[in-house]
Amino acid sequence: MDLKKIEDFIDKQKVSFICSIDDENCPNVKAMLSPRKRIGLKEFYFSTNTSSMRVKQYKDNSSASIYFYHKGLIKYVGIMLR
Repeated sequence: MDLKKIEDFIDKQKVSFICSIDDENCPNVKAMLSPRKRIGLKEFYFSTNTSSMRVKQYKDNSSASIYFYHKGLIKYVGIMLR
């Protein structure tokens, strides 16, 4: 799939799934609205309360994944920046 098709696919999704790692090294998945902002396929911006469990998990372990689904699946793996 070319990059433009991937970007178009992502932009059409109303829901995404972000994944973090807890303090016992177990993965956690949370359904979120689509990213508030996207810069290419390298940067995705989401909003959440700064006191949330997920923020603490990303501070402790910046490993992250984002899933986009709609009769197809695209997964990105990377590092959550602070």
